[in-house]
Amino acid sequence: MQTPRPGARGARVTLEMPVQFLKGVGERRAESLHRLGIRTAADLLYHVPHRYEDASTVTPIKEVEPGMDVTVMGRVISKGVLPTRKGLRIFQAVVEDRSGMLEVSWPGQSFLDRSINKGDLLLLSGPCRFYHGRQLQPREYVNLGSGADEDGGRVLSVYPVTEGLGVRQFRALLDQHLEGLLLLVEEFLPDTLRASVPVLPLAEALRRVHQPESVKAAMQGRERLAFDELFMMHVLHRRANAVARVPRHGITFTVRRTLTRQLADALPFALTAAQKRAIREISDDMCSSQRMHRLLQGDVGSGKTIVALFAAMLAMENGYQAALMVPTELLAEQHARSIGRLLQPLGLDPVLLVGGLGAAARRAAEAKLAAAEPLLAVGTHALITSRSAFGRLGLAMVDEQHRFGVEQRAALGAKGESPDVLLMSATPIPRSLALTVYGDLDVSTLDERPPGRKPVTTAVRPASARDKVLSFVSSQVAQGRQAYIVYPVIEESEKTDLKAATTMHAQLAEGPFKAHRVALLHGKVPAEERDDIMRRFRDGEIDILVATTVIEVGIDVANATVMLIEHPERFGLSQLHQLRGRVGRGAEESFCILLGSVGHDAYERLRLFASTEDGFEIARADLRLRGMGDLFGAQQSGAPAFRVADPVRDEALNVKAREAAVAILGEDANLGKATHAALRRVLGQRYARALELFRVG
Repeated sequence: MQTPRPGARGARVTLEMPVQFLKGVGERRAESLHRLGIRTAADLLYHVPHRYEDASTVTPIKEVEPGMDVTVMGRVISKGVLPTRKGLRIFQAVVEDRSGMLEVSWPGQSFLDRSINKGDLLLLSGPCRFYHGRQLQPREYVNLGSGADEDGGRVLSVYPVTEGLGVRQFRALLDQHLEGLLLLVEEFLPDTLRASVPVLPLAEALRRVHQPESVKAAMQGRERLAFDELFMMHVLHRRANAVARVPRHGITFTVRRTLTRQLADALPFALTAAQKRAIREISDDMCSSQRMHRLLQGDVGSGKTIVALFAAMLAMENGYQAALMVPTELLAEQHARSIGRLLQPLGLDPVLLVGGLGAAARRAAEAKLAAAEPLLAVGTHALITSRSAFGRLGLAMVDEQHRFGVEQRAALGAKGESPDVLLMSATPIPRSLALTVYGDLDVSTLDERPPGRKPVTTAVRPASARDKVLSFVSSQVAQGRQAYIVYPVIEESEKTDLKAATTMHAQLAEGPFKAHRVALLHGKVPAEERDDIMRRFRDGEIDILVATTVIEVGIDVANATVMLIEHPERFGLSQLHQLRGRVGRGAEESFCILLGSVGHDAYERLRLFASTEDGFEIARADLRLRGMGDLFGAQQSGAPAFRVADPVRDEALNVKAREAAVAILGEDANLGKATHAALRRVLGQRYARALELFRVG
């Protein structure tokens, strides 16, 4: 007997059902939904609004004055596309409510003429200016359609949508299926836990999120969904931490004060208090009866490598091997050289293992790793290939850990017999947030910078000052210095007016920098050629490097004193901070120049950046302004993602979620009780990959 296709007549709808089989979807609309990450009926239910418009608080059109920032609702009574002498096409419409009429203008968006029709009711938000009368230029708008009611009192859910699927169509699709899907929702939080927070039952929360009677009701629904994400993340992290820190089968380090003492005596500088504290925390972990699983985070130039080196010496003086994995061959070579200089008085030399080694050199390096003799290996992902075998790995370290996937980080830790694991990150985040994002790790923070490092002078300059800025760069190069010039995109596009690295490289090399040696570097340059360019820049064979953010994690070039960033508004503050960290590494005064004409909000953000070099303060500002995505980059494979929660904004809720996770795991560490069966099942459904990677049973 043939099984009916999911969604076919008579088939039972489930939350796992592919969205294309829901009534009213089909293959074409399913493609649009897939672009939004909606692949199942459950994804549709959890695609929550990104904002709400309270139609009862709209401003009557007759009260709108130039200079006001308003939300209005009006029906389109006329529309058209107006060309300008400069070739810009402007879509304009006149909208009307019971109190009057208002002109609305969308410069450069003539395509709206195809989706906005006479008779449509629009909800519009934005500034009103005076241009031959009152004119609104919407920051956002929602087309409610021709049949929508103008009476206020409603809260409108505004969803993230995509081409081919507008807000109105999405809302209609969701309304069609909401009641049926809510009947399938399983409540997985125990009643006592829900009451202690307190939060709404799950089905009621989802109803209020999608069809709220008030903005307050919508926020109550959102709070439950945010709590779920935070709570589950803490449960996963605490279970992962417990699993990762199992006794390590007899490996116990002891501070023997041989290599560690020799290193301390040989250092040509004094350690900061923060470095001493971190070394002590790491040493205590390594000498305990449990496996270390720690994150070492610190600002650019805070001295993380020295701390890691002390950990490596502790492993080696106990007869074990240590490995340091970094994201690029160039960075591996740099670490090997700098570490080699520091270890020279100890008679030690790190073993370098990267993909670019010749066959003979690679075989020699692999032979050293395979022997059981103590050593420090420095390399790239070549350290975790099947050919690389460690004879006695006791410490696995990963630098710039966010550049590696979960699987790659885990692979290095699996090379030995439960080696201690130390992850390092130069993207500092506030400790309270670190405990959330890295909840499966203990955290050591370097919040001091070694003495002697000169501050970088940072300035924000308008586009009109471009010639003067380029002249300044040229003068620095003429004095024997080097410079970076960074652009947000590789190639120009008809969709934006952004300057691009490839185009500007040609213009600069043939124009204002004709007398200098200029090179181009971006992500599409083959890896081998990219490393060669960086080596030539490091060795002084290139004066000016025109690049994209591929240089964000690069090498130390002490002679580079200028970082010029065009279109700085297109970068996050933390990314700007990483780029600024490429200069100021030598004895000469260094400069970071942010060049471009930006709006008021962007200027204030850039001015804040220019006022401080404190990476933690910059990270806090970045989180407030742009959210977590910019700070942490692409979502790591398998890691729990936040769709609703924001650990910064939801700080109080996050504390409750952490307390709830501690309490529930305290009474039932494996969630094996019958009362926790639903929670365990939902964890498995939502975070199957994270459960696998974190080895949470």
